[in-house]
Amino acid sequence: MFDPVQLRSFLAVAQTGGFTRAAQRLGLRQSTVSQHVRRLEEAANRRLFLRDTHSVRLTSEGEAMLGFARTILEANEQAVGYFAQTQVRGRVRFGASEDFVYTELPQILRGFRRSNPQVDLELTVGLSGLLYEQLADGRLDLVLGKRPPTGGSPGRLVWQDELVWVGVEGFRVDPAEPLPLIVYPPPSFTRVRALEVCERAGRPWRIACTSTSLSGVRAAALAGLGVVPHASSLVPPDLRVLPDQVGLPELGSTEFVLSTGRTTARGPVRLLAEAVLADAFRLHRAPERQVP
Repeated sequence: MFDPVQLRSFLAVAQTGGFTRAAQRLGLRQSTVSQHVRRLEEAANRRLFLRDTHSVRLTSEGEAMLGFARTILEANEQAVGYFAQTQVRGRVRFGASEDFVYTELPQILRGFRRSNPQVDLELTVGLSGLLYEQLADGRLDLVLGKRPPTGGSPGRLVWQDELVWVGVEGFRVDPAEPLPLIVYPPPSFTRVRALEVCERAGRPWRIACTSTSLSGVRAAALAGLGVVPHASSLVPPDLRVLPDQVGLPELGSTEFVLSTGRTTARGPVRLLAEAVLADAFRLHRAPERQVP
């Protein structure tokens, strides 16, 4: 039997790309996370990570364990929620970035509501920058979004992701023409990053579409209007990561964090934060669709 605590540390390392970041996310010491992973490797009698001074990568056995860990932890959370006896009351004003529109976040929130029927959950979906403004003003209690480029959000790291250029399958970039960009309006973090890297690389660009919603961004991309800077693990349906050989500048990485503002999360806010962190692995995959 695999220990859920060890599995949770293993998942955090796999998602954040390192033991230090995983420890920060879990609120543990790095040595504790390392010990959890080592014991899990001993229990499985397999090496799960390849480590060097610069990176931590999953082995083929680690990739297999990733799927098992997600299934085991998901079943564990469902059982805990089913048998939970304490009924918490209150209100949570939760803000989620547009990035999560096509993920399993709705299923996570539905599970939270099922386990906590006395909690009033108010959801706001928008750009990370605007959500952080509402958090600072006291209009939101909890925000799941990208960490600001300045590192201004002290939230708990959920995972680190690469930013990539995406577009409709078969889209061709003409190096002789300004790069057509499909972006969110200011204060979008990905918009800022895209313009910065294009300017730094001397790559001419133009705004082909601006949309306040991920649905609008996706529609413009499907119409072939341009390319979208986006988190690699959250690429919208029917869009594809453009191959490296098209000669676009690298966008670097971004971090998704869970922030509670100036005060420590308590009561229903703390419970929702714990539920999101426990099921964070579900945010990396598209929701299952019903077959007609």
